[in-house]
Amino acid sequence: MSETITRRARSIRVESVVLRHSEWGEADRFVTLYTLEMGKLRALAKGVRRPRSRKAGHLEPFNHANLLLAKGREIWLITQAETINSFSSMLDDLMLTTYAAYVVELLDRFTYEEGENRAIYRLLVDTLGRLNQLGSDQTGETRADLVVRYFEMRLLDYLGFRPQLFQCANCNTTILAEDQFFSAEAGGVLCPICGPKAAIVRPVSVLALKYMRHFQRSSFNEALRASPAIITSREFESLMQYYLTYLLERGLNTPAFLRRLRQERAGNEGA
Repeated sequence: MSETITRRARSIRVESVVLRHSEWGEADRFVTLYTLEMGKLRALAKGVRRPRSRKAGHLEPFNHANLLLAKGREIWLITQAETINSFSSMLDDLMLTTYAAYVVELLDRFTYEEGENRAIYRLLVDTLGRLNQLGSDQTGETRADLVVRYFEMRLLDYLGFRPQLFQCANCNTTILAEDQFFSAEAGGVLCPICGPKAAIVRPVSVLALKYMRHFQRSSFNEALRASPAIITSREFESLMQYYLTYLLERGLNTPAFLRRLRQERAGNEGA
């Protein structure tokens, strides 16, 4: 949707995902949405915290909904809401819900209210749907981990931060099948000659690099065929967190909670 149409319209229907909300006044909420038609935006849901509000259940985090927005003086107002998918199977599992919270937090931190990006919107909806499917299939954390790694790789592509994994990010020589280095500042892998000369780098094993490359160039169905060992999966995750934290210039909140959940689950299984 063009900026001109958006400015002139007094009301508009949008397909959206609720990223987060915050209380306002005695009964209202500000809701941060990622929409198909206009990208990220904030809207006010008036009276939504009242017990008889019909919109409240449609505006919870992660909810995929059709909304009618009316243009107020300074902000959009949510006047109607209808759920498309509440992802209820995912919400019944705390681990899957935490993965979804990470996806939403990452998207929220990287994006601004700067217009539509349909590819990112579809990626968000597809990712939440995939996590929800894991909840109903009860296939465990490993598949969810792969779903989220795929989301990270595609999001970086769409935002213009695709890491360079096939040539050295410094000297541009072809990266061989051996242990290498990863530099967030350089935006990718450094060869064994350039890596030790860089100020801040992370070692990357040949197996972790293999899976990073696989996820970068594969469709989702192809990526999901990967079966990395836990140690390789955690290395992949750590490298992505290192790179994302560098790009955002701050850490994310959800990964620490996810690690605590894993530790508790491991402790319970070992008891």
